[in-house]
Amino acid sequence: MSASKSFLAPEDKITSSQAALVLNNTMLGAGILTLPRSVSESVKTPDSWISVLLGGLIVMLVVVLMIKLSLRFPGKTVFQYTQIVIGRYPGILWCLLLVLYYIAIAGFEIRAMSEVTVFYLLEGTPTWAITIPFIWLGAYLVRGGINAIARVGQIVFPISLFILIISYLLSLRLFHLYNLRPVLGGEIFPVIMGLKSTILVYSGCEVVMTLVAQLENPKQAFKAMLIGIGIPIGLYFITIIMVIGGLSVDSAVTSTWPTIDLIRSFEISGFLFERFEFPLMVIWLMQMFCNYSSFFYNSSLGLSQLFNLPYKSVIFALVPVIFLATMVPKNINEVFSLGDNIGYLSILLFILFPVSLSLIALMRSKGGMQHEKP
Repeated sequence: MSASKSFLAPEDKITSSQAALVLNNTMLGAGILTLPRSVSESVKTPDSWISVLLGGLIVMLVVVLMIKLSLRFPGKTVFQYTQIVIGRYPGILWCLLLVLYYIAIAGFEIRAMSEVTVFYLLEGTPTWAITIPFIWLGAYLVRGGINAIARVGQIVFPISLFILIISYLLSLRLFHLYNLRPVLGGEIFPVIMGLKSTILVYSGCEVVMTLVAQLENPKQAFKAMLIGIGIPIGLYFITIIMVIGGLSVDSAVTSTWPTIDLIRSFEISGFLFERFEFPLMVIWLMQMFCNYSSFFYNSSLGLSQLFNLPYKSVIFALVPVIFLATMVPKNINEVFSLGDNIGYLSILLFILFPVSLSLIALMRSKGGMQHEKP
């Protein structure tokens, strides 16, 4: 049986709660650590939290469109139904762009993971010595398919969420409401400018167009996907409020990893952990690993379905490709620059892609298009 068909087998289906968790883990990664700096650089006022909420609302609307589009082609992923909508060869070209995008994000997440590790935990360790083990561990996990990724996420995310919330609660001693004032003091234009900086942290919602096909009960797609995207939006909102409120806009802009710097700013004497940045970093590295694995999986599945290749062979073929993508940036500034470029590409992919496909599918359906693979 071909790889594309094997991933539609009953044993490879996931529940709605697992789908929500996979989407959540796909969107929660390095963005938690960098969002306050990147948005504050664009907004330059305390209103960056408004940009995060507006960006989240836009992404939710696009996700609804993605779900509706995917439900028009039951059991088919975006790599399959794109060829139905716009033709085989144009569809392959579009989907190859999506695969390259997933590979770029996977490389970015692994590199960001290694930069955090080197900066705070293993100073002086070569980047390749950190990235290679993570890439191979990801390949091992991705071999198990969507179910393996979902099960690991079910273990990792509750722990990550618990440590993150505890860290934020303890940081309340540093929180000052005046750091978030005045609201809209610079009017609405800076808030609009900040929207482009929120795009990267919401990158990953495109996997909705694959997850819907893997649901045991597609009727629960809207509920599962909206919950899956609502949790990251809520956590990003809380993060921007806590970091700006605790450090101020000026400090967030000058910090490489402002969320970690917030947690480093206090100690709890006599507590199990007097300093919480180390447990937070260790646990969040696991969360970033889940994030990377989801993109690795989607890029592997995409190539497998596009060219009818053995899924597991594609995984190992992509290992050196992801390693090269990881090693392209020469320093931390180039890592962040790569992240910005990925954000710009995601605008094209998660807005133009589903919108254009939906319009074409609607026009062709009115003209009598049959939902069969060409």
